[in-house]
Amino acid sequence: MTVVKSSLSDAQVKVVGPALQDALVDLVDLSLAAKQVHWNVVGPRFRSVHLQLDDVVTTARRHSDTVAERASALGVNPDGRAATVAGSSVIGTVPEGWIKDSEAVEVMVVALGRVVERMRERIAATDEPDPVSQDLLIALTADLEKHAWMFRAENS
Repeated sequence: MTVVKSSLSDAQVKVVGPALQDALVDLVDLSLAAKQVHWNVVGPRFRSVHLQLDDVVTTARRHSDTVAERASALGVNPDGRAATVAGSSVIGTVPEGWIKDSEAVEVMVVALGRVVERMRERIAATDEPDPVSQDLLIALTADLEKHAWMFRAENS
């Protein structure tokens, strides 16, 4: 059942809808992974890494809400349920237990790299059918790339 009538054609929604849904899943997964690492990081750089992880969580949560609301505005039901996120994760498993600060940084470098790669694919896919959604994806990717740069610099 479609409650919200999209301003896009059905063909456009078939491209943009999955791009937004997959972006939502990646952002929810990223926020959960970053929070898990945040709770378990230890080591001499604990404080700086701990605070950096909170920044990633804030960014991912803010953008996940924007992405979900954009999907809703286009008549696409956003799905951020745990089972959906777990079944579509590209981040992989976060290590269990305490995580040394250098390993925590590496976990985030890999996670952000995977998410950014997929966001760039979505940016390309949404260029023609919906520049508005593309702009949203561009903005959030810029924020994620900034976080990736900061984490890469931690272990350089």
